[in-house]
Amino acid sequence: MIYLTNYKTWVVVAITFLVISICIALHYEILSHCRRFLTRLSHRRRRRVLVLILIILFAHTIEVWLFGIGYFVLLDVFGAGELTGLEMQSFLDYIYYSAVVYTTVGFGDLIPIGPIRFMTGMEALLGLVMITWSASYTFLEMQRDWTDNDA
Repeated sequence: MIYLTNYKTWVVVAITFLVISICIALHYEILSHCRRFLTRLSHRRRRRVLVLILIILFAHTIEVWLFGIGYFVLLDVFGAGELTGLEMQSFLDYIYYSAVVYTTVGFGDLIPIGPIRFMTGMEALLGLVMITWSASYTFLEMQRDWTDNDA
């Protein structure tokens, strides 16, 4: 069966790119505001690192939830595939699946079937990019902090 002729495939593609766009814009804005906020804490090095990590974890959590909402909409509203393996008992099961995919842990207890596989693959790719972006940002902030204190 070729999925490209199925309207559900195009709904999955559209919603996937919408969620990806929101996640990228959100991540950028959070890191941008974080930079301005952290400069106010410049005299407290440990607090800056703690606040930075908490903000980044918050950003990733929001992104996981956005994909979880996307899975819920695509699977429960549009019927664009299914997740097999475990019985989906609550909305938080979609959030769990999203977290596993976003972090590329891939436990394998839930397996996507149908057009929803596209969103799953794209979320894994985006999660890798976002986590790397956050790690790079953290490194640059800490390097700036170490350089400022050595001078």
